[in-house]
Amino acid sequence: MSVNPYQTYQNNAVNTASPGDLTLMLYNGCLKFIKQAKIAIENKDVETKHMNLVKAQNIITELMVTLNTDYEVGKNMMQMYDYMKRRLIEANTKSDIAILNEVEGYVVEFRDTWKEVIRISRQQKYAVGGQV
Repeated sequence: MSVNPYQTYQNNAVNTASPGDLTLMLYNGCLKFIKQAKIAIENKDVETKHMNLVKAQNIITELMVTLNTDYEVGKNMMQMYDYMKRRLIEANTKSDIAILNEVEGYVVEFRDTWKEVIRISRQQKYAVGGQV
């Protein structure tokens, strides 16, 4: 049995990532699966479309499960995740690229906002830690 160095790297990246980085990986994975589903729809490949959209739905489910809804922003995000998941299901049944474009836009917004949160958080962490 041969070892795939890329797979080893990916496993290490996931196993050593912070919770914030894991969330970022989930957003990026969701975007990847949506893009692959769009290509599959264009190629009339129903099986690949379905497989990728189920993976994207599973990622949204994971984001929902790990979401802290103790605050209003968390409750609002939960509603958006629920909406996005329902739209992914609809896109799957209808093979609708326009719906996928809509969901993709939301995921990009969430991902980009999350990246900014991580950046600011790290800046503050190192600014506080770096003071003498």
